[in-house]
Amino acid sequence: MSSQHVAVIGAGAWGTALALIAQRGGCAATLYARRPELAARIAVTRRNDDYLPGIDLPAGLTITSDLAAALSADVVLYAQPAQHFRTFCRTARPLWSAGLPLVLCAKGIESASGLLLHEIAASELPAAPVAALSGPSFAADVANGLPTAVAIVAEDPALVALLMQALSHGAFRPYGAEDLIGTEVAGAVKNVYAIACGLVMGAGLGDNARAALITRGLSEVTRLALAKGGRAETLMGLAGLGDLVLTCCGQKSRNMSLGMELGQGKTLEAVLAARKSVAEGVTTAPAVVALADRLGIEMPIAAAVNRILHGGSSLGAEVEGLLARPLRREA
Repeated sequence: MSSQHVAVIGAGAWGTALALIAQRGGCAATLYARRPELAARIAVTRRNDDYLPGIDLPAGLTITSDLAAALSADVVLYAQPAQHFRTFCRTARPLWSAGLPLVLCAKGIESASGLLLHEIAASELPAAPVAALSGPSFAADVANGLPTAVAIVAEDPALVALLMQALSHGAFRPYGAEDLIGTEVAGAVKNVYAIACGLVMGAGLGDNARAALITRGLSEVTRLALAKGGRAETLMGLAGLGDLVLTCCGQKSRNMSLGMELGQGKTLEAVLAARKSVAEGVTTAPAVVALADRLGIEMPIAAAVNRILHGGSSLGAEVEGLLARPLRREA
């Protein structure tokens, strides 16, 4: 395997930041935008102000809307929304070279099937060795060269080593791991708890409540990851606790800020209509609840968020319900 040419699928904030990391690390880098007009505008202006404002893109970074050209790379990073992943796989499959690694940089659970992204890739892109990149990493901080640590995860240690070497640059520090299941569960479900924390902060319920949500949310997502076959230690690392804390507390968090607006009394429809970026927790919440039900896992906070988002429930009713649950030992 080689990593001389890295392609990033998805010209949102995260995809653009990842392309910059690859280019800064000495790789030839290509950023794929699905919309030709967006690709053309970025290529001319050398800026992606729709999604990552204030960042100049170097001349050496290739911008394209030609998927075949993008997939001629040595490594492909997928950074489009999780709910688009199966469609991407089916479009890319005739163009995919056997052995071309696919790195999952999106976080979510497919709504229709309840599958994690690596499970979709196994059926839709069987020729692709699969890895994941996850952890506490706001795109703007990464693009500005601020210190960031992430996890690069795959069952094949050679692939992990290759990706760590290719994407390590300056203040961007990857750590290797093997637990794809735990990493993907953590990355998907933390967005639901970020919405919960935003709801609490928007409604003025205080920092104590947010800390309790983060801690109990970590307990919930750990139970789900273990039931799926993941490892508990993954949930204590960068892809688990690290990403959860950042997403629940950072002001740049799309999911937390969405929850804050809801907590202040705005409707979900109004919040989504005013945004260009995707808050994955909105579509992940029902998928998480359905998966937990299938596995027999109790996730009361995730279920409460889902009822607020999609079931017509109120924050007040859900807080009252959570506080009225039977007393129990933490362990």
